[in-house]
Amino acid sequence: MTMFDYKAEESIGTVESVDTGTVVVHVENEEKLKVLQVNQLVALRSSKVGQFLIGLVVKIMRKTSPEPIDSDMPDNGSIIENVMKVTLIGTHIDKVGTKPNVFKRTLETVPEINAECFVITGEKLTEFMQAISSLASGNQNPLSMGKYTLDDEAEAWLDGNKFFQRHAVIVGSTGSGKSWTVARLIEQVVRLPSANALIFDIHGEYKNLAEKIEPIEYLRIAGPSDEDVENNVFLPYWLLTYEEMLAMMLDRSDNNAPNQARAFFEAVIEAKKSKLENENKTDILHNFTIDSPLPYDLNDVLAKLKQLDCEMVSGTKSGTEKQGPLFSKLTRFTQRLETKISDRRLNFLFNSKNELQDYEWFENFGQKLMGFEKDAKGVKVIDFSEVPSDILPLIIGLVARIVFSIQQWTQKEERHPIALFCDEAHLYISEKPASSVDKSASENFQRIAKEGRKYGIGLVVITQRPADVNRTVLSQSNNFIAMRLTNAEDQSVIRRLFPDSLGDFAELLPILDIGEALIVGDASLLPSRIKVTEPDVKPQSATVDFWDEWAKEKNKNAIKEAIDSLRKQTKS
Repeated sequence: MTMFDYKAEESIGTVESVDTGTVVVHVENEEKLKVLQVNQLVALRSSKVGQFLIGLVVKIMRKTSPEPIDSDMPDNGSIIENVMKVTLIGTHIDKVGTKPNVFKRTLETVPEINAECFVITGEKLTEFMQAISSLASGNQNPLSMGKYTLDDEAEAWLDGNKFFQRHAVIVGSTGSGKSWTVARLIEQVVRLPSANALIFDIHGEYKNLAEKIEPIEYLRIAGPSDEDVENNVFLPYWLLTYEEMLAMMLDRSDNNAPNQARAFFEAVIEAKKSKLENENKTDILHNFTIDSPLPYDLNDVLAKLKQLDCEMVSGTKSGTEKQGPLFSKLTRFTQRLETKISDRRLNFLFNSKNELQDYEWFENFGQKLMGFEKDAKGVKVIDFSEVPSDILPLIIGLVARIVFSIQQWTQKEERHPIALFCDEAHLYISEKPASSVDKSASENFQRIAKEGRKYGIGLVVITQRPADVNRTVLSQSNNFIAMRLTNAEDQSVIRRLFPDSLGDFAELLPILDIGEALIVGDASLLPSRIKVTEPDVKPQSATVDFWDEWAKEKNKNAIKEAIDSLRKQTKS
């Protein structure tokens, strides 16, 4: 039996009206209406032989007509019609060339009025899902997320190219299985010999993936007492752009803020120029800018600003002096700069080790961050868990910007694609930036979302609060893996991002089971509800079982160790 063995008596109804991508089907038999379900797949007979149009049931209703359908019928007040609304999603073809059982996401025809409609169930559903699976699994390295809820024998394959090319969003409330889904995705990425991805780990959840999966490398932003440059990630201040430095240092409400910004600009330019002259880099000397990632001595900048802050200049009368143009106007700025430099929490930024001032350091850092060939591990977990929350967006935005800049300036034929997994994205890709630090990070990710595709950068935005994530970044993403969302505002955001043709598909969001997801987008052949396959290695994000933990006898008290860690600002 094949899908094309449908007999007339199996029809559940006929087409009553047709819109561009929507069909209303009249169901004659009320008993058949009772077995229908929203989001069920149906087949509509096409005008072309050997083809059926595939649709998704989005609404089932009983419609009351104000007058009889037939003038000969007695007028008893109203006529009740059983109808269902179907969204067309593609075409199932008996054979294309020599290949049988093919599904296409295109609509070559629309159904005719009175065309028969059939529910795809049983063996026909299995065969149809196999058509979906085989089309995707025919790729050289298919990407599998789990099993279709409609048919738990059929593998839910995604197009890996389209998934990363066109950015993706993974959303779900706490405990919905979001971290499992990310781990499932990462496990398949690492199997590819030249995989290249960065996982921005905000809470240290993915460290155990690096410990248990060989091709994953664990990188950690240096803590307050870390001095080992080789095994920790340092992000020296000279990597920051002028605007990023000002976001950290400048109080824009200060009356002297414009003077402070200008003085800082000139001092940094002078310090970078001095470094280039000492390194004899004459080719760069003529072309560098304030934002060029060049080492410079911040202590020299600070000394220059202090000199200007107390500078006396010649007065109008011979032999007299008067206060310089910036006298006492830089005091608060230099104080803030000194405070930042001495803040041990910012050791990863302001560490003064000589290696971090080497001209070649940036190249080595780029290899550590983005290297994938030879002995390098292409997939890297970057642990940001000990970065102070007030500058966390700035630091993650800095890493993302470095990746974008390196990709942008790589020759097109030598460019190797890289994916950025942005866990807890609402913390640093904010819809409503509360400060200039937040705004700076958000702008970096907006640029990647808009331009990253042509430079081989894919974004995977992972969040439990899509309502708090920048709308530009979300709207530039064409793939969605949406797990259970209980917040009405978050549901509304995702509903607006889903194609209009899917109607009420998003209404499933609050009733999905743990580990279930709706997959919609370019990477998925049809909008699907799937059960995500459990990953081999789970992130350390399991929800704490309060009641069970309280029921156990425990004697150990970890408060002393926690307070010691708090004071040292490190858990190690």
